[in-house]
Amino acid sequence: MRLFWRVFWLNTLVGTVATILLMIGPWTVSVPIRLTEALVLLAGLASLLTANAVLLRWGLAPLERLTRLMNTVDLLRPGQRLPVTGSREIATLINTFNQMLQRLETERSASSARALSAQEDERRRIARELHDEIGQSLTALLLDIKRLTDRAPEPLREELRCAQETTRHCLDEVRRVARRLRPDVLEDLGLASALAALTAQFDTHTTMRVRRRLHPDLPRLSPQVELVIYRIAQEALTNAARHSGATAVELDLSPADASGDGGVVLRVDDDGKGINGAPEGAGIQGMRERALLVGGTLHLQTRPEGGTRLTLHVPAAQTPADPPSAESVLTGPATGQDRSVRPRPGEETR
Repeated sequence: MRLFWRVFWLNTLVGTVATILLMIGPWTVSVPIRLTEALVLLAGLASLLTANAVLLRWGLAPLERLTRLMNTVDLLRPGQRLPVTGSREIATLINTFNQMLQRLETERSASSARALSAQEDERRRIARELHDEIGQSLTALLLDIKRLTDRAPEPLREELRCAQETTRHCLDEVRRVARRLRPDVLEDLGLASALAALTAQFDTHTTMRVRRRLHPDLPRLSPQVELVIYRIAQEALTNAARHSGATAVELDLSPADASGDGGVVLRVDDDGKGINGAPEGAGIQGMRERALLVGGTLHLQTRPEGGTRLTLHVPAAQTPADPPSAESVLTGPATGQDRSVRPRPGEETR
């Protein structure tokens, strides 16, 4: 039934019931009208309007559900759909809205893939330039200062040594930034070694105590999935260090035994101030976009004992035999650490 006729027949029903009650009832209206008669008319009008409102609310309830979903839908949490119910126009509208959500989610995924691919390419380019150009220039400068220090008179040697140490510190910083932009250890030694190096860096260069637990029997993952897990772990540790005020963080990577789907679960817990209803920033949204590209789900919540828990679940479908469609986004490495760090399976360190 069309919406127009649905509303029309609901109003007709209310009007018909009111007319029948007036016809068979004992009510009369005097001239001038009496107080009791006026009260009866007002009560009848109130009943008529109440019945009309109730029936219209029932008839238009699917539109209210559609409006609520429109106000709360989030493309970073896909799969939100409305059941197709109601009159023909409402059912068509809901079905059209569901199809629009599907198209928007697909387009959002494709655009995010292109953006992240460009980001990874740019990171590789910057890391290469830092290492090949700035790093070599600083190395040459360091050698020149050393040669001048050996030839300089004694009063100038101390100042040249200070300049030498400053240059060496800048060179180390450039190399650290280059490794952070491009994690060669992830390509060479795998995800476990890359996460071990990442946690070791945060434990060394921040005030946080970082512990890691890496399960020894992780399923095989594609390079794309490994990079997604690495990037999300990196962003989670960065947020804990910069924004949460945490003093201790625990990173855990294990098979998703509870779900029985053969996937993996990354969990990062901190003892900071928690989420506390704060709006999600660009970093968290970026993590959600990366998780969606490999079919994963990401959840953030405040722990009962305080702090924040991040949970990333990547299903088993994302294995080397079945790479994600956004493969081009994630083929390039991004952040890196000292490749000398190689953890033993199942180790728990600080």
